[in-house]
Amino acid sequence: MAVQKMNNIYLYTRYERFWHWLQMVFIFILLITGLEIHGVYALFGFERAVEIHNFTGISWLIAFAFFVFWVFTTGEWKQYIPTTRKMLEVIRYYSYGIFKGESHPVPKRKDAKHNPLQRLTYLSLAAFLLPIQMVTGFLYWGYNSWTDWGFGGLPLGLVALVHMAGAFAIFSFIIVHVYMTTTGHTIFAHIKAMITGWEDVEEGVEIEEWERAH
Repeated sequence: MAVQKMNNIYLYTRYERFWHWLQMVFIFILLITGLEIHGVYALFGFERAVEIHNFTGISWLIAFAFFVFWVFTTGEWKQYIPTTRKMLEVIRYYSYGIFKGESHPVPKRKDAKHNPLQRLTYLSLAAFLLPIQMVTGFLYWGYNSWTDWGFGGLPLGLVALVHMAGAFAIFSFIIVHVYMTTTGHTIFAHIKAMITGWEDVEEGVEIEEWERAH
């Protein structure tokens, strides 16, 4: 296996790192309190768990609005443009090549932080799963006002089902995401990068035009 020369670059801004870890805290609290609300265990007590869950959910909704504003005002939305180019190569790498010591087919760069698989996954989360989760959570929270809002005929059970399904989908993503953080050139390389902003990437790899975000 050839040893790749690495170059240390500043990849993640302070806001990106702040948003990443803040969102992690929000999701962790929401999962813990949400499971208690559904009677899986007793930790805070039902009423307290509901209060914490509601407060955290509203806080996440507000923080997410700021994230959307940041993405579009900084041009970072281009990092999430989906593409199928090299998708099969990336899937093959994570399912086989990584265990053979092969180089990543789409290495990270400042103008191309996410590979095709990551782009599709993160876009699906930010544009579909998280908004659905937040909307159903907000509706759940405002159940007593549904008639005033014009949602009197909306089935509560359906809203609850979609919200719970979304929670399990997010939890499944977290499991995969945590595993993926260990797939750098060292087991903690990606985690360190999300703390410091600096990441080691392979030298001498040119970015193709379709990968560029700016």
